[in-house]
Amino acid sequence: MNIDAIANGIVIDHITAGQGMRLYELLGLEKLDCSVAIIKNAYSAKMGKKDIIKIDADIPLDFDVIGYVDPGVSVNLIRGGELVEKRSIEMPLELRNVIFCRNPRCISSVEQELPHIFKLADRKNKVYRCLYCETKA
Repeated sequence: MNIDAIANGIVIDHITAGQGMRLYELLGLEKLDCSVAIIKNAYSAKMGKKDIIKIDADIPLDFDVIGYVDPGVSVNLIRGGELVEKRSIEMPLELRNVIFCRNPRCISSVEQELPHIFKLADRKNKVYRCLYCETKA
């Protein structure tokens, strides 16, 4: 299978196999008017299998979303067909309006204008808790 190289854009690499579509949806990539390639279950010597997302445009990305879905992903910025920056993504300490509180009594569920804020409670187990009611995400 051939996926053309991109001249200017972003490659999200080393995504855990099966998480590529989730990232695609949470980042809102379906709204873009450029080419986006999702490669699922690509061979990786390091990981066995991985997903890759190639975006043929230089757009702003929410690195907190990427870090929440799959910490350890690498984001490569391509300009003029060359790699200009490579970032390793970590779990964010805080998430705003990425996930929503499931507690129907939480103030964020009642007050429409209030942002949904989750704080990282346990890095090892990837646990986030609602800032307002402490409900586990």
